[in-house]
Amino acid sequence: MMKVEVVESTLVAPSEETPRRALWLSNLDLAVPKTHTPLVYYYPAPAPTPDGENLDFFSPERLKAALARALVLFYPLAGRLGREGEGGRLQIDCNGEGALFVVARAPDVAGEDLFGSGYEPSPEIRRMFVPFVPSGDPPCLMAMFQVTFLKCGGVVLGTGIHHVTMDGMGAFHFIQTWTGLARGLALSDACPSLPFHDRTLLRARSPPHPEFDHPVYSPAYLNGAPRPFVTRVYSISPKLLTDLKSRCAPGVSTYGAVTAHLWRSMCVARGLAPGSDTRLRVPANIRHRLRPQLPRQFFGNAIVRDLVSVKVGDVLSQPLGYVADMIRKAVDHVDDAYTRSVIDYLEVESEKGSQAARGQLMPESDLWVVSWLGMPMYDADFGWGAPRFVAPAQMFGSGTAYVTQRGADRDDGIAVLFALEPEYLQCFQDVFYGE
Repeated sequence: MMKVEVVESTLVAPSEETPRRALWLSNLDLAVPKTHTPLVYYYPAPAPTPDGENLDFFSPERLKAALARALVLFYPLAGRLGREGEGGRLQIDCNGEGALFVVARAPDVAGEDLFGSGYEPSPEIRRMFVPFVPSGDPPCLMAMFQVTFLKCGGVVLGTGIHHVTMDGMGAFHFIQTWTGLARGLALSDACPSLPFHDRTLLRARSPPHPEFDHPVYSPAYLNGAPRPFVTRVYSISPKLLTDLKSRCAPGVSTYGAVTAHLWRSMCVARGLAPGSDTRLRVPANIRHRLRPQLPRQFFGNAIVRDLVSVKVGDVLSQPLGYVADMIRKAVDHVDDAYTRSVIDYLEVESEKGSQAARGQLMPESDLWVVSWLGMPMYDADFGWGAPRFVAPAQMFGSGTAYVTQRGADRDDGIAVLFALEPEYLQCFQDVFYGE
């Protein structure tokens, strides 16, 4: 087991006074896993310069000063998870206590050994590079960061932000602001669009009246038994992507084409019976789907999930374009009416005392694919260049996948991080690459 030595652990509070209040959480906030989302950003060592301008490479003091300023705008991240009264609804207590900032060293670890083509998210990667608290329950921290200096001279930034605070768009908005301030930008340039914190735009109607069925949020849906799994990164070359899209209707999204191919490969690898059902869990960003629209910089969870259910035989025998079109229709189905129905359904369930499904233990027949395509995940330059690699530090259940960029250059192509039972890996890879 590779060793990491903690050098410093401190709380970074906002550099200015921030609102002290309880921040109400929407039903969409409360429907996510109650955990911190662990990510890693790998920055290789910079080339030496004659003037020594890289001597302060990833200076902790510089990062902490910028973080303190960023937390003024993103002040919920400096708070603590709390409850409204004894045993009541979860909320964020915006108390300005600060985010955790850890400095560490890994004297035996070279970045290219871990973050090259063979990268594998795992509990050990998370343990090494992302601060951890044993529970996501109140009164836990909302945000934790760790800068780890490697023997190769590179750095890993690990981030753990509690999922109830925001979705991926909100997380990357915060990172862009923090890195911009570290580069010396004025606050108005580092964060030209201020985060919008009012989540009451996503209140349930009174009385709530869900108009659709929402099995993906049913407490019974994600009660699958834990299964051992491993995660692999599958690169998709421009040639393979072009081939997949050519088998679909014009205008199909990269997410749709890749997910259809991934779904088919999974069904084959797992040996699912053609007459059985398989379901795909798809997320949809609702910021632009509501009427009126949510502010683009809405800082909260603005993701709604839907299920695509189909016979395994259809996934395998129908053209790839047929499967991709089913995915497109499911995403397009998420409009204002559907979103309001989800929020109302969650309200009704909470009034009954039941909790929406928050886990990720899907049945072995199912798949969940999250897209980070188009996200500014590589816009994280603290002043020493963009990260070479960004990825989840750990996956949390078999059958889950992320579709992401492979690097800062969009010409690098895309990658799929997929968690699967080890006995199916070889067959999956053979099918995925058409062997």
